[in-house]
Amino acid sequence: MDDTGSLEVRWAQGFTNKSIEFVDNKTVCYPCGNHVCFLNLETKTRSVLQSPGRGVGVLTANGNNGIFAFSEQKLSPSIFVYIFPESQLKNELTGQAQLDYTSLTLSDGGPYLGSCSSLPDHTITVWDWEKAVPICTQPQAGHDVISLVFNPLNWLQLCALGTKSLTVWNIEKSATLNVLKPSVIELPATDGSFVEKLVPTSHTVSDKLPYFGPEMAPSAICGFMGERTESIVTKLCTKARLTPTAICWTATSELYVGCAEGFLLLVDPENVSVTVLFNPTTADAVPELRESNFKGLTLNNNGLVAVGKESVVHCLQIKGTQIDIKKTWQLEGPVTTVMYSPDYETLLLSSNTGQIYMLNPNQSDKIETVLDVPSGNFVAAAFSHTEKNICVSVRDSGELQLWTADGINLGSLSLQTEVTSLACCPVAQYAAVGTASGNVLFVDLYREQQPRLVHQVHLYHSPVHHLVFDQIGHYLLTGASDSHIYVLDAKPSKRFSVIGYTAVPGPVLSLSTQCMRNSKQVKVLALCTGQEGKNHDGNLLTVLSLPVRDLTGPDCVDRHGCLSTHILKVSRYKVPHPLKSCVLGVSEVFAYCHKKKTLQRFQLPQDTDGVSSQQVVQLKPEQEVRGHPLGPASLILSPHQLWLASVGRDGLLRLRETASMERYIELQCHSCRGGGVRSVAFTADSQTLLTAGVTDGSLVCTTLRMKGLASGKVNEATHYSQSMFHFLMPTFKKENMVLIGLSEWGQGSPTATEKTEESQASAAAETVDVTEQDESYNSLLSAPPSHATWLESRREAAIKEENEQYSATKKNLKKTIKELRDTIQDMMRENENLPDIERLEQQEFNLDVEEQRRLEDMVEQEVTRVRNEIEVEILAKCYLRDVLKRECWDSMKVKGKAIKAFHSEHEVKNYPLKERTEKEVEDLRRVQNMRKFEMAACTQSNLKKRSDTTSAKEEAQEDEDRKSGSAAVTGSFSTQLGYSSPYIYDQFSLQTTEQRINQIILLQDVIHCIKSAFNADFEAVHRQKLQELNRVRERNRHIRGIKLELDLNDSLWEPSLTTNEQPERLLTVDDSEIKAEKYLTPEQKEEEEKKKLEEQRHLAAKSDSFRDRALGDMMDGVLEVKKEDILKMEIPPPEFVLTKPGINWSEEEKKVYKEYEKKSKDLNEEKERHKKTLETEMKKLLAATKDATVKVDETLTKLFEKKVKCEMTIYQEELKITYLIYSVLLEEEMRNRELELKFKLEETVAHKDEIAEEMKRHEEEVELFYETYDRVVAEDKALDKEFRKEFFDIPTHVVDQLYKLFKRRPRVQKMRTQTDNNSNPLKEQRLCGSLAPDSLSKMLQAMEELDAPENMPEGLNPSIWERFCVVRRTKVESEQKVKVKALTLAEIQAFVQRRRDEEKAAQQEIKNISDELESLYTEKSHFLTDLMVQVILKQGQVELSTTDLTADYTDSVLTHRSVVEDFNRTIRTLGEQKIASMVECKDFRKGIIQLQWEHKMMGMQIEDLNSKARDIQMLRLTEDQQDYLNKTDRDSRVSKQVSILEKTIAFQEKTHQQSVQHRIKKIEKLNRQAARKAKKNTAVEQQLPDVQVTVAERRHVCEAIDAEGNQAVLKEERYQEILQKRNLEDLSRAQAEDLAFLWAEVERLRMKNFPLLNQLNHY
Repeated sequence: MDDTGSLEVRWAQGFTNKSIEFVDNKTVCYPCGNHVCFLNLETKTRSVLQSPGRGVGVLTANGNNGIFAFSEQKLSPSIFVYIFPESQLKNELTGQAQLDYTSLTLSDGGPYLGSCSSLPDHTITVWDWEKAVPICTQPQAGHDVISLVFNPLNWLQLCALGTKSLTVWNIEKSATLNVLKPSVIELPATDGSFVEKLVPTSHTVSDKLPYFGPEMAPSAICGFMGERTESIVTKLCTKARLTPTAICWTATSELYVGCAEGFLLLVDPENVSVTVLFNPTTADAVPELRESNFKGLTLNNNGLVAVGKESVVHCLQIKGTQIDIKKTWQLEGPVTTVMYSPDYETLLLSSNTGQIYMLNPNQSDKIETVLDVPSGNFVAAAFSHTEKNICVSVRDSGELQLWTADGINLGSLSLQTEVTSLACCPVAQYAAVGTASGNVLFVDLYREQQPRLVHQVHLYHSPVHHLVFDQIGHYLLTGASDSHIYVLDAKPSKRFSVIGYTAVPGPVLSLSTQCMRNSKQVKVLALCTGQEGKNHDGNLLTVLSLPVRDLTGPDCVDRHGCLSTHILKVSRYKVPHPLKSCVLGVSEVFAYCHKKKTLQRFQLPQDTDGVSSQQVVQLKPEQEVRGHPLGPASLILSPHQLWLASVGRDGLLRLRETASMERYIELQCHSCRGGGVRSVAFTADSQTLLTAGVTDGSLVCTTLRMKGLASGKVNEATHYSQSMFHFLMPTFKKENMVLIGLSEWGQGSPTATEKTEESQASAAAETVDVTEQDESYNSLLSAPPSHATWLESRREAAIKEENEQYSATKKNLKKTIKELRDTIQDMMRENENLPDIERLEQQEFNLDVEEQRRLEDMVEQEVTRVRNEIEVEILAKCYLRDVLKRECWDSMKVKGKAIKAFHSEHEVKNYPLKERTEKEVEDLRRVQNMRKFEMAACTQSNLKKRSDTTSAKEEAQEDEDRKSGSAAVTGSFSTQLGYSSPYIYDQFSLQTTEQRINQIILLQDVIHCIKSAFNADFEAVHRQKLQELNRVRERNRHIRGIKLELDLNDSLWEPSLTTNEQPERLLTVDDSEIKAEKYLTPEQKEEEEKKKLEEQRHLAAKSDSFRDRALGDMMDGVLEVKKEDILKMEIPPPEFVLTKPGINWSEEEKKVYKEYEKKSKDLNEEKERHKKTLETEMKKLLAATKDATVKVDETLTKLFEKKVKCEMTIYQEELKITYLIYSVLLEEEMRNRELELKFKLEETVAHKDEIAEEMKRHEEEVELFYETYDRVVAEDKALDKEFRKEFFDIPTHVVDQLYKLFKRRPRVQKMRTQTDNNSNPLKEQRLCGSLAPDSLSKMLQAMEELDAPENMPEGLNPSIWERFCVVRRTKVESEQKVKVKALTLAEIQAFVQRRRDEEKAAQQEIKNISDELESLYTEKSHFLTDLMVQVILKQGQVELSTTDLTADYTDSVLTHRSVVEDFNRTIRTLGEQKIASMVECKDFRKGIIQLQWEHKMMGMQIEDLNSKARDIQMLRLTEDQQDYLNKTDRDSRVSKQVSILEKTIAFQEKTHQQSVQHRIKKIEKLNRQAARKAKKNTAVEQQLPDVQVTVAERRHVCEAIDAEGNQAVLKEERYQEILQKRNLEDLSRAQAEDLAFLWAEVERLRMKNFPLLNQLNHY
């Protein structure tokens, strides 16, 4: 088919605002998918250029010379340069870019193009696009570049705008070499301040004491070294800078820079300086510009046009640093880009939401919307089945649009929902739209300018992916991912009713139909996955056969909406390989297999009568051809079933005949980088196709062009479409009339389904009596969804119908069940009162065992789930516990704990210590061995050097001095505490890094020894406290026994260990700490029950012991009376004392009573002595406890004092370690800085050598070019000298006249300036050698005017004039050649001079680095020799200001402490005397003030009392108040008022009833009138169309006749209205003033007649 036809792009739609450029004064271009669209701003016409490559990447254009260029989107992309309006390809630029280009720009000064590639090379290249060669290239220069802009006045300057940077690249030209040199612009910080660069020196010395060494550069501190060291350190160590967003060149070759933070900057590239023109954070900033972000800037004659906040554009006038807003334009939407046309007449503004605005500031401020394209990607597109071939498209945002066959937008409708699919009905002018929420929307397209939503139905809870009409328009079929295919009636006359549904195996991947004209069946092909959850590929084909008849009867669809099997014929087929999409033809299926990347054709069996619907038939492909290189692909058949179109993610559209699938024609419609093609559609005549891209936002209309013999196939397709059009025309007209009559759907939410009420219940208690539960127990187990689909509504209706049908039966069943339930509940209550042996188990009363098991299983599942979650959470916490315990407890050799005092809150903690690692022990051993050798060697050397004449006395003196000064010199108290190591270095001998590291290891060992020794003492005190605690407990036990004997109930002090003293208790959890009830498994519960039973049996057996009962009865349970029990003894009185009075006693009885009294007295005395003994013993025990605990506290205090000394010593040693570590790090930083300087020095020397070699080579070129230039100048002078020799044959005066003409030259520059447009602010361009050919051509054109015969002197022979013109033209060309050579020579000299400057700068840099390196060596030597030592001073008081972090002792004096204390004592005594005198004065003055206050208070009370008396006298009462106060019978007065109120209420109720009856009659009358009016309105509405037509015709006639007269009448009426409004305003203002005056007068009179009673309320 590729030999007989082709595909041509007819039009393309879409706008992504990637870039928009002017290609001439009235035309703009912008990318659209795989095409470049051109829009004429005057005529609004569009044209399309298809990209010769794959996609359109970055686009740029130059409107001055009509050149535009764009890159393609593929690996190793090319740049295509075209000329407009011919759209002719001038050149293809092939560079080194590997992936893509990020920016392109064209120069106004010549055929030059700048490009910047993306990763990995990030190369900036300047091209000569005429020769297709790169002029200069700079790799790794455009890491964050988003825009390149040439200087319009000087093409040798190129500005690169990055996301965080701004760089101006200067193109330095030589004869044969062009070089790009950067000038990086340092932008200010985000607060507008200028960020100072880092100090380049290696170090700085602080002037403040103490001196800790030189301050190194950040690179040395970080340890960076290499080429990118400076950039990395700058980013890390400097403040955040402004973010540039827009740039604009000025007429002085400067740059305006807009920033995202709202700043406007002016950049001078020559001096690399930045000026802040506008700072939004300052107080005097222009309020209108405070919220601006300057996303777009462009230059005009009046200043600068800048995009302000949102939809505001300002014209700014800038004078110095003063900014004024000259003009402001308000647009409808937000603007992101602004630009002027090449002639500076038209201002174009565009937004990222698809709008393009245009205005002409020189003529008017009217803003015209040129283009308004909704945002979002196209989801689908289709053609309506009308003669106009109107295209319908939808975007994912819900925007539906209608287009003509030429791509003109007719109308649009916003559906306000996310859209997923689209289909157009063949029998009515409407479209069906599927949404992501599962709705199908029906949009009326009869009025193309005003489409409207007329119906919608909710079918799915998932997106509707497939919508298909059959070819005749009987049915609409839908498909989604929930395995249901719904069949809807496609005719509006049936109100788009849902006929039914059928289920298929798995989600639907593809859906297509086949229905011939005279066929009685509609066949539907569905591609399914075969299983739920698989949505990618499918190998099951389901063919459904629907009869063409009314399917609304009960024999066709069941109650739930499922289509009956005798109506719906189902055939299932299985293919060998999974498919992505398929389409149904006439007894055949065309499919795409993504796995094999092939197109396949399957033949369907003809005889399927004997095959059941569940039987699956295996299909094999009849034909298989190569498919799309990048899938997946979608397929569609043409309406006449002879052409097959396929589209894929590669962006290709392929069209082939179904008879010969091997041959095809293709067209690159969309870019594969933009996702390729989403959908494709045919027109009714099969000659136009419409494709929608996935993410490129473009819609492309393609026309099929057939040639040769294939043109007959086009006629066949046209004939088929015409026949189908005539066949469907009656139905089309009929259904359209019904469609027009449908009312517009409500403007509510996209889903118009009713929301079902959610059943709610609450469980008030966790335990409920089982006898009180009813059938509502499981009401919350399920609830209907809030948005019911059609199927769910149908099922609910069926259930409701069943409920209504069997309501009586259900009622009887419920009644019977309730009676049975009541009986069972009575039985259960009776069962609860029976004995245990007769009582039944509760589950034996359960009648529905299966339901109980189901509920138990459900509960068990939930319990298992919760238990698993809890176990996982517990496992995570256990793991965290184990990690923390391993790291913070198990790894500690000495656990951290504390000792708390008995009688105070004083607490002492030990030092937690970890076990030393093997490496630490090995390092310590190594250092100690090394020190042994060093000390031995030092001792031997000292013995040799010691003089033999040294006396023993002098040696003893030296030893004593050494010991006395050891603490001060060593810098710590470790020697005094006895923990010093003999291997410690002297602080004055630490010279090398190795010695300092060894010293650190030894000091760490000293700290460890101090901590270990203190821990040993701590453990001793801890054991002492534990022993004393045990003794205290023993004493308390004895004391508690004594108190029990003495019957004392006061509390006893019981000390115990805290958590800090026993930290291991934190690792275990006691049962008392758990507040929740302990969960026991059934096995554990059985064990607990067994233990309880054992205990009960044991107690019962013990209580039945007769021996214990007898012992208790006879001797109170003991065999021997102990002395401790004497307090409990009592002597019983004789029996006669209780039975006889004293006068009747006998002598014997009296003797017995006396003996009883004596024994009682002796017993009481014994009790008293025993009680005193016990009290004395208790006091001794309490005193012993107190003495012992106080002694422990004293020991703890001593331990605390030792802890303070140990802490002091440890801090001193740690301070020494800190100093040593700092010195080691500083030495490492010096070493890093030294290596960095050496590396930089080597680089600089190499760079200087390169510059020297390059300069030498260019100087030789200059010399050679000098020779060439001298030769050209000599030739030019020779032409001047030989002029008279050339005309020796003519008279001298004629030669003189010709010589004057020979020297005459046209003024080209003046002519060019006059022809230029005055509105262009950028007029002058820099002249350089590359522009010489253009200037020569202009000069020669101007010379043609001078060579004209009318300029010939009179009497001159024409042949001589012609010869003179040739000579003059030769002279002009020679002069131009000299000028070109001079310009080129100047460029070469400037290039060489810049190289010389670079060489000098490199030489200076080498000198600076060398000086810096030398200074670093000096400072390093000074640092290593000038050691820092730690000295301990005696305790004293520092009387210095501590404003700085470290005090300065330079002006300090050391004085004895006693002097300061005596002086302070004297000051304190004098101060106390002064304070006593001040207190006395204060008390006396206080008394005076108090008397004055009391006097003043009494005076104010007198005034208040007088005022109250005056108010009481002036008080006026009303008659009612006086009557109330005078009358005494108040009850009768109240009853009278009540009776009056009751009568009033009764009268008002009667009046209200009469008013209600009157209103009811009036409402009935109004209803009758409304009915009559409704009938009249119906009749009027029927006449309304004719009347509207008549009125419109008459209106047009009247408007045409009386246009001028009506204008005058309207003006007069408007003038009268204005006068009337003004008079009314004056009148209302006067009345308001009168009313205010009257209110003031009323208020004054009211205040005068009725004084306020609250004035009496004082204090």
